[in-house]
Amino acid sequence: MNPAVPALEDELGDVLEKAARHVGVPMEKIAALADVEMGRIKDALDYRSELTQAELGRLARVLHLNEVGLCALAQGRYPTPEDCGLPFRLHPLRMPFGVGVANAYLVSTGGDSAVLFDTGASHAELHRAWPAAITRIEAVFVTHYEAEHIGGLETVLRETELGRFYGPPTGRWPQCRGLGEGQSVEVAGLKITALHTPGHAPEHNCYTIGLAGKSGPGNLLISGDLIFAGSLGGGYFCCQRQLKHARRVLELLPGDMLIAPGHGPLTTVANERRFNPFLV
Repeated sequence: MNPAVPALEDELGDVLEKAARHVGVPMEKIAALADVEMGRIKDALDYRSELTQAELGRLARVLHLNEVGLCALAQGRYPTPEDCGLPFRLHPLRMPFGVGVANAYLVSTGGDSAVLFDTGASHAELHRAWPAAITRIEAVFVTHYEAEHIGGLETVLRETELGRFYGPPTGRWPQCRGLGEGQSVEVAGLKITALHTPGHAPEHNCYTIGLAGKSGPGNLLISGDLIFAGSLGGGYFCCQRQLKHARRVLELLPGDMLIAPGHGPLTTVANERRFNPFLV
């Protein structure tokens, strides 16, 4: 896997903003309920936080957040395990996007072929991140239809002559082979199962991946913008559904499953159950 581990997608201010949207309470009222000066919260929102552990604890209680994870995030100590014990090869394709990165992934059971998950903001960025060892794509899967995750899609489909991809059902892409909750595909020695997880976007899938012919939930979750290390994706479609599906997925899957998110570093199900600020 790529040794260059990206920073967390969200800092403390991002998490506080998302949490305020989840509870539907203005930040001024949150400050009053948590007995924290609004100016100090504004500093945190501007990435200049000097909040004390006691203040973070009170904010966690008001915002229904995991206090341990929130404090770890604020102190720059949020754990981000990268367990390499997979029965197949994972290639993270990390591409610049804004001040962070957008991730696509290649999964390979050997040789020069792989399955591609998402395609980055552009074909040019995807090409720059591409490993020389992979020369053939057997299938393409899309988590959701935001520009930074499908920017290279049309070119990839044309160049590979695949013509079609797998993704959450949509009427906007005639090339889509829609996969709903629990539907599986076996390709290139892999069993790939869709989990329908709207919230960040109305059309959003995560995918569990294991070896074809093996029972069980698999070894890897491609989480798109549902779950990040230390945060969740923005609930732009529905905050409540985003949180509901994040909790559902982490309860459903085994703790040692690796999570490959659409932004930021890899993590594990157990790590996010224990530390993710949103998953109390």
